[in-house]
Amino acid sequence: MLKMKNRLFITTMGFILIVSGLNAQMPIKKDRLDEVGRKNSMIPHLQKKGNSKQLIVNEKPFLILGGELHNSSSSNANYMRPIWEQLKKKNLNTVVAPVYWELIEPTEGEFDFSLVDSVIVGIRKQNLKLVILWFGTWKNGYSTYVPSWVKHDSDKYPYAKDKNGKNLQILSAFGEETMKADARAFKALMKHIKEFDQKEQTVIMAQIENEVGLFYSPRDYTGEKLYQSEVPVGVINYLKNNKLQPELEKVWKANGSKTKGNWEEVFGKSDTTTTDWKNLSFLTEELFSAYHYARFMSAVAEAGKSEYPIPMYVNAWIKQPKLGYPGKYPSGGPVPHTLDFWRLAAPAIDMIVPDIYISGANEVIETYRREGNPVFIPEIGHNSSSTFEAMYAFGSQEIIGFSPFGIDDMTPEEDPFTPAYKALSKVKDVILKYQSTDKMVGILLDKNKPIQNFNLGDYSIQANIGKTIIDFNLVFAGFPSKDPKPEVAGGILINIGKDEFILIGKYFNIELKAKTPNPAMPFLDIEVMEEGYFENDIWKVTRRLNGDESFTSMGGDAGFGFKKDPSMAAVAFPATEEFKVIRFKVFRYK
Repeated sequence: MLKMKNRLFITTMGFILIVSGLNAQMPIKKDRLDEVGRKNSMIPHLQKKGNSKQLIVNEKPFLILGGELHNSSSSNANYMRPIWEQLKKKNLNTVVAPVYWELIEPTEGEFDFSLVDSVIVGIRKQNLKLVILWFGTWKNGYSTYVPSWVKHDSDKYPYAKDKNGKNLQILSAFGEETMKADARAFKALMKHIKEFDQKEQTVIMAQIENEVGLFYSPRDYTGEKLYQSEVPVGVINYLKNNKLQPELEKVWKANGSKTKGNWEEVFGKSDTTTTDWKNLSFLTEELFSAYHYARFMSAVAEAGKSEYPIPMYVNAWIKQPKLGYPGKYPSGGPVPHTLDFWRLAAPAIDMIVPDIYISGANEVIETYRREGNPVFIPEIGHNSSSTFEAMYAFGSQEIIGFSPFGIDDMTPEEDPFTPAYKALSKVKDVILKYQSTDKMVGILLDKNKPIQNFNLGDYSIQANIGKTIIDFNLVFAGFPSKDPKPEVAGGILINIGKDEFILIGKYFNIELKAKTPNPAMPFLDIEVMEEGYFENDIWKVTRRLNGDESFTSMGGDAGFGFKKDPSMAAVAFPATEEFKVIRFKVFRYK
């Protein structure tokens, strides 16, 4: 029995299960984990909808409009007290915040959850939700948040080694005692959260570790004996019995689809080319690393789930230019071309997701949209461009949430997410309703892609970058526009009924034409346009905009009487810096 400052904690039986699973080198039965989830449907959980999944909180679908704190912010209760109210003013509904192993277990076997409680209470007072980041054995690859008693005992808690036998500043994924200690601490944390918070459901998800993997080396040579040994039977069975992702299938088939041998015999000797960042360099070593990181983290997650099985995910430092091969980015982490290995070796993990600090966020998101893998964005650059990427991702990529990093480093007035989340808050339930349907589209435009074409409902639609429809009509009339084009624009268009739409966003206009023209009623225009929001799935009008403020093709000062094509209807937003939510209806006439 372990001493705790507030509670007692018995670990023996659950702990034996974790260790036996690790030694057997076999995946944990997914069916057993699903059964646990079904029995705990009253707590936060994931529920299938269409081809994806939604997060269920307090028995209702929940869309995370989140923000992640800086790494050290939640390490002190007094530091955070004045910040909680400021976060609420940013219109977010969820805070993503670290919990630190070194602070909850400063002495081995003695746990102090007072800091965790202060975070939960601070967030709960603002009627917000919390996603906890478990900064345990690894954070950004390194082992900086482990307790001092772990740092000072490298014999018991070994460091990873490079090919020359040099210790790296990273605890080894082959350290069995490290895994046991990490799993024990996380189990204690989840037990406490269940007792302290299950009724309120302030804590809705947990991230296991953070951006794991090896720097400086594509694999940890502490595990050299395992690398030279037979590939585990669980891996071979997965290769034989599952539809593999293209990257894995290609390398396995290229080496003869072998079902026996060590890692290089089954997957081949790695290509060591590093000049092209897109090349899958050191792939065999990276797959080996991914397998062992995944098993370690699945054991930690399973320990936590044995107490409180809320959704748990892992996040990735992604492959990118200048950080294009394993060791430059953390080798063994859950990057897209290793997802099969993470899924086979980490069944206790519910989601595998990216942290995004490069341009083209939505292309990155697509690489994680694999069958059975719902996507959450726990970290992304905290800037105005990301607000438009959020709109697109919610509209087209079925994500369960979005969370810019460093949410506490701007005032609500300065933060570009304050107005973006204000608009999304007005329609979040409608977004959830239309996820995994063909009734919703995300729009994302920039100077390189100023036009986006798509079909929605009965219409072919073109979205055009540009602040207002005045700009659009002036150009059509032969007058030069003095309104400079924005760098980025975007939003969401939802078809809520026949000829009816909800439009969210700013800096663009849309043109609608009938997919199937009706010769008897060949012309289109806008019947009604309103500004408003949804409350309990009912549209509430704040303003009817059929006059000069309508910004449609039907005329008024906004339209100037110009119309480029009577068989086309057009809608745009007012020329403000504010994200808007409008409802409009198209009608046909002759």
